[in-house]
Amino acid sequence: MLTRLARFGLVLPRLRLNVPVRCVSQSKPNGAVGSSAVTELQQAAPSDSHGEVSQYVKNPDYHGFSNDPAVDVWNMRLAFFFGISVCIVIGGTFIHYLPDHGMRQWARREAERVILQKEKAGLPLIDENYYDTNKIVLPSAGEE
Repeated sequence: MLTRLARFGLVLPRLRLNVPVRCVSQSKPNGAVGSSAVTELQQAAPSDSHGEVSQYVKNPDYHGFSNDPAVDVWNMRLAFFFGISVCIVIGGTFIHYLPDHGMRQWARREAERVILQKEKAGLPLIDENYYDTNKIVLPSAGEE
């Protein structure tokens, strides 16, 4: 029954009761007592933070770089300067000066050169026969 409820998230949290715990002292007995002393102790209340204070309580402007507020601010500034400013400037410059991908600019310049050459010669830009018919080898009628 408990596992069915656990599958659906319907399990109640454990109840933490402040029940005294019996502990046996491991220290050497003093002169009056001949055996180990038995004492009643109260358990410390469990804390989720283990005695640590949140960084946001210590420093409301906590950026996650350091526990010291001054160092935290300088590390944040350096990280953003190098991570954003330098990467954008150097990265943008690198991308701008990359060589012609796929030789698109060269292909356009070459096409403009061929067009000017054909216009000077008085030839049409595109022939009705794209390929030279004398160079095309067709199969004979028997090979079809």
